[in-house]
Amino acid sequence: MNRKSEILKYVIADYLCSALTWTAFWIFRKAYIESKKFGIHVSLHFDAKFFLALLVIPAFWIFLNLLSGLYINVYRKSRLAEIRQLFITDLIGVVILFFTLLLNDVILNYKTYYFSISVLFFLQFILSSIAHVLITTRTNRKIHSRKIGFNTILIGSNSRAIQLYDDMVNQHASAGNKFVGFVHVDSSNGSSSELSSRLRHLGDFENIHDIILKENAEEVIIAIESSEHKYIENIINKLSDTQTVIKIIPDMYDILTGSVKFSSIIDAPLIIVSKDVLEPKQVILKRAFDIAVSLFCLLILSPVYLVIAIIIKLTSKGAIFYSQERIGLHGKPFTIYKFRSMYDGAEKNGPALSSKEDSRITKFGKFLRKTRLDELPQFFNVLMGTMSIVGPRPERRFFIEQIIQRAPHYTHLHKIKPGITSWGQVKYGYAENVDQMIRRMKYDILYLENISFLLDMRILIYTILTVIQGRGR
Repeated sequence: MNRKSEILKYVIADYLCSALTWTAFWIFRKAYIESKKFGIHVSLHFDAKFFLALLVIPAFWIFLNLLSGLYINVYRKSRLAEIRQLFITDLIGVVILFFTLLLNDVILNYKTYYFSISVLFFLQFILSSIAHVLITTRTNRKIHSRKIGFNTILIGSNSRAIQLYDDMVNQHASAGNKFVGFVHVDSSNGSSSELSSRLRHLGDFENIHDIILKENAEEVIIAIESSEHKYIENIINKLSDTQTVIKIIPDMYDILTGSVKFSSIIDAPLIIVSKDVLEPKQVILKRAFDIAVSLFCLLILSPVYLVIAIIIKLTSKGAIFYSQERIGLHGKPFTIYKFRSMYDGAEKNGPALSSKEDSRITKFGKFLRKTRLDELPQFFNVLMGTMSIVGPRPERRFFIEQIIQRAPHYTHLHKIKPGITSWGQVKYGYAENVDQMIRRMKYDILYLENISFLLDMRILIYTILTVIQGRGR
């Protein structure tokens, strides 16, 4: 599957539709509104403003559709949901265009405003809806006819897994699952010879991360026996830091209590375990905010960076910046950058957490940590996309392995990008031991459950106050 080419289809379609809409609207204004206003037939004249608009306005619509998340998950689209999303996006877009371009336009009376905006909206909405539905329908047909498929691993090895596999493989229209193999969960059950005759046995669930990477799996379906339900939490925790779509075959209890929501009359009734903490439009909004704040801070605070760098160089030997590998989104490692606050070679005896009276911290380093100024270089990480302004604090693999032994649900924090500041960070500051890291994690999990732009603002304001007052620890 080529997602980029699929996205490009939508982008080209949106460009052509919005260009055609503006052309038709231009003709409408000349032929109807202006001709009626001046009492003469106004000839069509496509001037420089018109051609400039053909470049700017389609770009505006593409940007707006990008913000609304219309170019995300292009192979998993619902046509009705897409039309609803287009309706809202087009309505917002037309209102923006009205106040920026059409407010001073030629009118007969105030009713002309309503008429013009209605014509522009319906032209844009109808043309873009037709284009999107045609592309989505064509893609869905390829999925249903098995021309497009998502590599899928089945977790389970006995009767429920066999029944689900048979049902999904034999259904007339495919749901898009291309089964590459199965893994067993309970070693006492092991590999089923009956399922092995249908599907490759990929091994034990304990090696699921390596198996997902090797098979390039995009979906995982959990179809374990009732006797194996004790493994559910461990399975979900282990899969939470992967990028796979997780689905679970439901029990009758789940169906009766309303846990199973049907998104298609074709697909098998499965519970989808949502990995996405944020909706697509929220992801884009958060990223846009991260970029804007990072650029602002890097430019405005550049003199502060220079002063800190000079003081670090004059007060202790070693590099100005400190870099270290941390674990980020979906459990992927990245390099974090900070101002050095410890003496050179402070961790020559291995990884260790800092404490209040840590002799490894320089005098100036204590000031940097209290004011959080040592974190300033992380705006480079945010700009590069490995971090966010607000998010769970990134940790080293050495400590993560210790945390997971006692709190396996820690892996859920890898669902979002780590941040420069977080709810846990403003509550606890720097952790001195694993116990404190686990207590701090509670607030990061709460952040995950309540994440919003407003909450980000509150955490950011609290962090700024901590910096100004020097209350960090």
